[in-house]
Amino acid sequence: MHDDPAQRLVDTFLAAFNTPSGDRMAELLAEAFTRDVTFWGPLGRTQGFMALENFVTYLRGHGRGPGRMVRTSAVDAPGEWARYAWAYRDASGAVVLDGVDMVHVRDGRIDQLVVFSGPLAARPDPDPPAAA
Repeated sequence: MHDDPAQRLVDTFLAAFNTPSGDRMAELLAEAFTRDVTFWGPLGRTQGFMALENFVTYLRGHGRGPGRMVRTSAVDAPGEWARYAWAYRDASGAVVLDGVDMVHVRDGRIDQLVVFSGPLAARPDPDPPAAA
């Protein structure tokens, strides 16, 4: 049992992602998310539990076949916001997608999920060393 509410919610979300049963997936998502959840994803913003459930169902059907979503970092939760790193691995264990999510917790459930997929592009050094 997790002492940290944000970690418990995140792990419940990932368990929903990984369960083979569509009915169990919906039950676990309902434990972790509010009905009016706002989902910010790579394709834009959606609202509501069904939009989130549709996204998870879509990603579970990834073209590389059934996979597994894993948390690859601790859950960093300084208050009502939390972040964690994740990876989606195919059946062989190879990473298909990875990124960082941020979640907002309200009244014991996640009411906002922000998905960042892939690494951030490197920023050029804004203050390069002076030429000699």
